[in-house]
Amino acid sequence: MQLNQKCFARFLPALLCLVTLLLAGCGNAGSPTSSSKPQAAPKAQQVFRIGVPNADIASFDPGTATDALSLQAITDVFTGLVTLNDSGQVSPQLAQSYDVSPDGLTYTFHLRTGLKFSDGTPLNANDVAYSIDRALSPAVSDLNGVTQTYLGLIKDSSARINGQKSTLIGDSINVIDTNTISLTVSEKTAYFLDALTYPTSFVVEQSVINKWGTNWTNHLNDNHGQGGAGPFKVLSYSHTTGIILVPNTNYYGPIPQLQRVELDFFQSAQASYAAYQANQLDWTTIPAGSVLQAQTDTREFHKFNELTIDYLGLNYLYKPFDNIHIRQAFELAINKDVISKAIYNGFRLPTCHIVPQGMPGYNANLTCPDGAPTKGDPTKAKLLFQEGLQEEGLTLATFPRITITYQSNVAALADEITTIRQEWQQVLGVTTTIQVLDFNALLQLGANSICTQIDLTKCLNKGIQIGTAAWGADYPDPQDWLTLQFDKGAPNNGVNYGQNLTTAASEQQQVQLLLERADGDLGADRLSLYNQAEQLLVNDVAWLPIDQRVGNYLQKSYVYGTVDTAIGVTAPAPNDWGRIYIARH
Repeated sequence: MQLNQKCFARFLPALLCLVTLLLAGCGNAGSPTSSSKPQAAPKAQQVFRIGVPNADIASFDPGTATDALSLQAITDVFTGLVTLNDSGQVSPQLAQSYDVSPDGLTYTFHLRTGLKFSDGTPLNANDVAYSIDRALSPAVSDLNGVTQTYLGLIKDSSARINGQKSTLIGDSINVIDTNTISLTVSEKTAYFLDALTYPTSFVVEQSVINKWGTNWTNHLNDNHGQGGAGPFKVLSYSHTTGIILVPNTNYYGPIPQLQRVELDFFQSAQASYAAYQANQLDWTTIPAGSVLQAQTDTREFHKFNELTIDYLGLNYLYKPFDNIHIRQAFELAINKDVISKAIYNGFRLPTCHIVPQGMPGYNANLTCPDGAPTKGDPTKAKLLFQEGLQEEGLTLATFPRITITYQSNVAALADEITTIRQEWQQVLGVTTTIQVLDFNALLQLGANSICTQIDLTKCLNKGIQIGTAAWGADYPDPQDWLTLQFDKGAPNNGVNYGQNLTTAASEQQQVQLLLERADGDLGADRLSLYNQAEQLLVNDVAWLPIDQRVGNYLQKSYVYGTVDTAIGVTAPAPNDWGRIYIARH
């Protein structure tokens, strides 16, 4: 909802996860009451056209996808054992119920009867076991960096990922009968079921993968739609124009009323917005520069609180960012208030938080580094910078070259980076260069930033030095924001917190132990432990947060059935698609 190889290099466009917004983020229009519910348009007009502001998705495979644009399509076509409902609570999906053992280590799932894949092939517990074990296999887990993140609690998962075990089926993944499966975890936690709502564990059709191998997702439209068990199936997938989905008539839940959902690819948010204005789309994200214009259409403009933090990632394995005072100086030199107002028209909230407002565990008492305000403190920044230079034996003339890497085709982001570069030049005297990449290339380079070597010197100056990124909520737990990003060996730890050559690394490792302690604490102290760890992370500039997003989008007034949720942005409940339809217009 992220931004990992989802985290370090995933810069979320304004939609975060498109389906999420459709189902979870409606603002002004919302769903009408039953008494005012308009008549549905004829079947031939039940087409929902959605603008996707990117040239293609990175992956259609639930086991490898790490970015919001890919997850948008995947959550339409595939489902898992559990999901998050409209209130952000875990609820059964393919499973009709589940039990947890008294010791909290074994989860037993009882599947719905009569389950089928979209091509009519029966689906049972063996398919669930295959899909989870496949996601943990070296062939799949090596491609994503998120398998350990969301399935790492499963006992012996590391051995499976590293190839030390050929399968976990019959080990920690047990098929009890065709309708029952159990998963055994290595430790008792409060968030394992939440992690299972992420698509890594979603069920895929083994026969399709066996036939087509690594190219299987290009054949999801074969046999009139195959491979998944979600509310939709794939009619066509063009890597240049988009994806067309149609209802999965073998779906176990409410069959969608929509006859087609078109995910149309555009080179930028501006292009998608223009197509919407030309009535070529029914939904679009809004470029930052067009928000003021768009909100004048009160029937179609939607605004919601978005659980997404935009930040800069400063890599500890690149000099000079192995020095805490230089890291703090770079943060305090930025006026986040100006960026929010001048570039985003106040639709992003300046922040120093890692856990966003609206999430469980949000710390209202958290302070920015050195107690500075969000508008920064140029005087303190200069003092910290000089202190860091002296500690490193540097002068401004010998200061290392600084390169900022960010995503192309996002105009507001380019303006934001220009502003930040100017502030660093004016306050610190540091001149920076830029590297602009398309979305998928940025994902790959971000993955290369994460050090997995025992010898950390082999990771020096690799991947991204400073990168723009964002993280959106996967599930409503601070573990998603803290342990997943900064713990020892965390696949999302693109800044290499705690795994670096600084003198502060041992102190950072103590913060990692504090996070692990919070993960396993099921009592009243759990959130306060996360609060303590977050403040220490903020002091270390583990992330350099810029803002929390206020989401917005345009949706035609004739689209009905979308709903508000208590959590704002969360994974969509697949059954919600059954409520959405196009009214007569």
